[in-house]
Amino acid sequence: MEQQNSQIQVPKVKLGSQGLEVSTLGFGCGGLSGILNAPLSHEAGCSLIIDAFQKGITYFDTADICGQNRDNEIMVGKALKQLPREQIQISTKFGIIMSADMSHVEVNGTPQYVRQCCEASLKWLDVDYIDLYYQHRVDSSVPIEDTMGELKKLVEEGKIKYIGLSEASVDTIRRAHAIHPITAVQMEYSLWAREIEEDVLPLCRELGIGVVAYSPLGHGFFGGKGVVESLPSESFLAWHPRFTGENLEKNKFLYAHFADLAEKHACSPAQLALAWLLHQGNDVVPIPGTTKVKNLDANIGSLTVKLTTKDLKEISDAIPTDQVGGQRQVQVFLPFSYRSANTPPKA
Repeated sequence: MEQQNSQIQVPKVKLGSQGLEVSTLGFGCGGLSGILNAPLSHEAGCSLIIDAFQKGITYFDTADICGQNRDNEIMVGKALKQLPREQIQISTKFGIIMSADMSHVEVNGTPQYVRQCCEASLKWLDVDYIDLYYQHRVDSSVPIEDTMGELKKLVEEGKIKYIGLSEASVDTIRRAHAIHPITAVQMEYSLWAREIEEDVLPLCRELGIGVVAYSPLGHGFFGGKGVVESLPSESFLAWHPRFTGENLEKNKFLYAHFADLAEKHACSPAQLALAWLLHQGNDVVPIPGTTKVKNLDANIGSLTVKLTTKDLKEISDAIPTDQVGGQRQVQVFLPFSYRSANTPPKA
């Protein structure tokens, strides 16, 4: 039933209007260091990254918070040494700090921290420049103009090529873009997380900003995670409201209907979910992650799924967002709370 990816050409698209060109399907590398599944060894992770490149994916996304002690950036850096750097687009992120006791997560957007994180990412990735550098979460205690001012300096110094924001509001995006053009905004975007269609996506199109869709498969839900396969014990999904209790039981009914729809299109549910996103416009680039070659191949196979306007509506209607059980969490680390590193904790 799954579409095969034998000799599938992965097209290139312009991400934003600043000149960055990426593969229309990216690869989210963070999961290689854990979160949804057990982490891979660096050898296995590098092998998967290299395999993805050889199959046409050139855009790889990571973050300094992924894995202990920057494990993911180090892993990605090792893979880069085995690939032609000029053909690769690397994005990484700064701004999230996990407390030593893992009781909470802080955000920091001060200019000093921006530069400190960038220098560290250059070191651990072992590269001369970062293609796309995101503020991972916005620090509400620091004016976005101050954060962007330092990022602009890093562009001028050649340490980063393009600037991105992640999970930012329309006001923040507009203010940031006035300081220096934003190339991409990374948001959770999938069939069961479509809030950005109301305001963020229209604004990005108005300003010529690309959208990078993280968790395009609903943290694996549309691949059957928690439905046709059990959740790994290491996965943070054990705390996710959409994968627990009555919410999960409710969502299983949606999945069953969606799986029938995928069968109609002769593809897997994961492929149909990705194909739907890929049909939202060339300015939307999904970055699914996986630790398995078979899933990588299936994701690439989604490029061959052709959908009409009628199909797209039928697919959207199959997952009514008001019927999805549980809240979407902006925070990646669900058991923890966020606060600014520059705001004292409440007594």
